[in-house]
Amino acid sequence: MHVKFPNKVDNVLRYLKLKLLPKTLFFRTMLLIFIPLIVVQIVLIVAFFDGNWARMGKKLSDNLTANIAFVVNYAQDNPSKVKSIATLAYENWDLTVKYYSNNEKDGILSNASKNNKMITGFLEESLKKAFPGQVTNIYMSSKRDLLWIFVDTQKGMYQFSTPGKNIFSTAMFSFLAWMVGTSILLFLVAVLFLRIQVRSIADLARFSEDFGKGIDNKDFKPYGSSEVRKAGLAFIKMKERIQRQISERTQMLAGVSHDLRTPLTRMKLQAEMMPEGEDRRDFIQDISEMEKMLDGYLDFVSGEGGEKSVFIDMNELILSILNKFRNKNALIRYSTNDQVSAIQGREQALKRALTNIISNAFDFGNTVSVALESNNHNLKITVDDDGPGIPQDKREEVFKAFYRIETSRNKETGGVGLGLSIAKDVITSHGGKIELSDSDMGGLRVLISIPL
Repeated sequence: MHVKFPNKVDNVLRYLKLKLLPKTLFFRTMLLIFIPLIVVQIVLIVAFFDGNWARMGKKLSDNLTANIAFVVNYAQDNPSKVKSIATLAYENWDLTVKYYSNNEKDGILSNASKNNKMITGFLEESLKKAFPGQVTNIYMSSKRDLLWIFVDTQKGMYQFSTPGKNIFSTAMFSFLAWMVGTSILLFLVAVLFLRIQVRSIADLARFSEDFGKGIDNKDFKPYGSSEVRKAGLAFIKMKERIQRQISERTQMLAGVSHDLRTPLTRMKLQAEMMPEGEDRRDFIQDISEMEKMLDGYLDFVSGEGGEKSVFIDMNELILSILNKFRNKNALIRYSTNDQVSAIQGREQALKRALTNIISNAFDFGNTVSVALESNNHNLKITVDDDGPGIPQDKREEVFKAFYRIETSRNKETGGVGLGLSIAKDVITSHGGKIELSDSDMGGLRVLISIPL
């Protein structure tokens, strides 16, 4: 059931979700555990203090107050028996009693320390009820092991000292310590368990990403929960099917290539034996065009083939491509920075893709600029030219196989329409993307971004 909120409320909830909700599965799951755990702890503590703590503290405080009231009332009625009363109070109630006259009490009060309201609050209320017309004060030692109660009467002041356990039970603090300790232990166990589960999902995602980049990681083994293992096994089977399909297609096309090149070779030999003339030149040109078309079709369909992924110095790769175009009547500009690092990929496939892009720039422009930059996440290659460019409504179409802006099939005005298709296929297979836009030089800009 989906609850529909007003647009403003829905926008606020969406904003809070984006800003406050953790991005990773690990922290989201920990939040689901941590919040209920905190709520349960708060409920238990509130219920504990409202129940056991208040009930027991009040009962202990009332008992101690009753003993103090008995001593004060009996001592005021029998001043001569204060010492004997103090002895009985100590022996029976563990309550030390001292009496100070009005002249002595000022010096005693000045040396006392403050009390803890959370512990002595019930005792203060009980003393006020037992001695409504008297001044009472409660003080505790720093370690809470000793308690002083002062009852100031008109005839003098009584000082009572007793262990702190007489008004609160240390078992209560032990209970709280055990409750918090077990919660922390539960939280740590949950963290360790979730780290294992999340790690298995992260490894599966990394394995999938590597396969998309052409990296065949054969050491991956699914682990974790049954659902994660099932997803990992399903992905491994899918990877094997894809690799088998690519291998079978490549082998089939290799056979087709061999079968087609044999008659083309015979035709070329026959053409060489023909007498010089326009027919001979046209025949040889048609054969050459057929060979180029066959090479282009095979490059497009076979893709990267069985090429393995290696670490590639993109700076050296681009320089090797540009060196092939040094003899062209075009101005070449190349810029890079010191932060460019090697990437892992299929060297020949990337070289073919960049060669197609740079070759197009030289075919249509008189000045070509190539720039290589990188940051912590991506490597970017920019190719600019001052040619006529590509209309904006055609920039998506040019990536389709066999599409040519120039509609004729004349090889003097372009290839077979596979250059950019091959380039996009290679860049995408490395996890990157390729975009076309207007160049500052007036022509076309090709922007390639590949994750590091």
